[in-house]
Amino acid sequence: MKKAMASHRHFEARTRGDMVFDALNAVIMVLISVIIIYPMWYVVIASVTDPKIVNTGKLLFYPEAVYLDGYSRALEFPSLTFGYLNTIKYTLMSVAVSLCTTIPAAYSLSRLDLPGRKAIMFLFTFTMFFSGGIIPMYLTIRSVGIYNSSWALVLPAAVSVYNLIVCRSFFDSTLPIELLEASKIDGCSDFGFFFRIALPISSTIIAVMALFYATSMWNTFFNALMFLQDDNKMPLQVVLRNLVLANQLSQGSSGAEFAERQRIIDQLKYVIITLSALPLMIAYPFLQKFFVAGVTIGAVKG
Repeated sequence: MKKAMASHRHFEARTRGDMVFDALNAVIMVLISVIIIYPMWYVVIASVTDPKIVNTGKLLFYPEAVYLDGYSRALEFPSLTFGYLNTIKYTLMSVAVSLCTTIPAAYSLSRLDLPGRKAIMFLFTFTMFFSGGIIPMYLTIRSVGIYNSSWALVLPAAVSVYNLIVCRSFFDSTLPIELLEASKIDGCSDFGFFFRIALPISSTIIAVMALFYATSMWNTFFNALMFLQDDNKMPLQVVLRNLVLANQLSQGSSGAEFAERQRIIDQLKYVIITLSALPLMIAYPFLQKFFVAGVTIGAVKG
């Protein structure tokens, strides 16, 4: 009887400790969520709030004085539509090309019977630490004849070594050698195994790679400045930068005009961040489950 009572007390104490542990975890997760979410919320609120209030540095939870001249100036900027369309075009091209290069390369490197597998992987990894530099890259783009074209942005970013390693790890942990051997016994070729077995069960990592490459191309800026010349070919990030430059203060502005222009410039910083990040923020929740599952599976092996 005494042993049963002692065991019951121990169970109650352990349950109480579990409850405290769960409560602390909940508090910590709420704090982390606030730390992550509030800066994004602040930027959105600041983009529709009078810059005089924003510049005071106070915490904003809702627009205290609505001011939309920054959005009006941005939406009237003639190149904004072209910037969005160009970025969408480059992103779709980049995702298609990158998937067609990264997925087959990662699958090949996951095959233990690939001749020179370790040497090839070393060459890929080497490029993560050393590169030719900006000038050789520029000269290469000019010499192959793709300067000032969409391919100048898409081809240099066709394969990310980090993404390649994640993909290879996914295939290592998902496609056992026994599956390949069984398919060969049934008369399946290497190409048949890749297209009919490997790809259909790899939808998760394909979605993750699409998300990674789309995010990278959506945010491209420096390569566009180097490799594109025509204004009507510039992506969104460069157009938004030009928008800020176009609204810089002029020396001959009067007092009232100077103050109003300054308010617009102050708000444009938040407007630009919102306009550039909003499409990805809208699309991300629909791909979140693929992102979490794919990265977790792909990180099982190094």
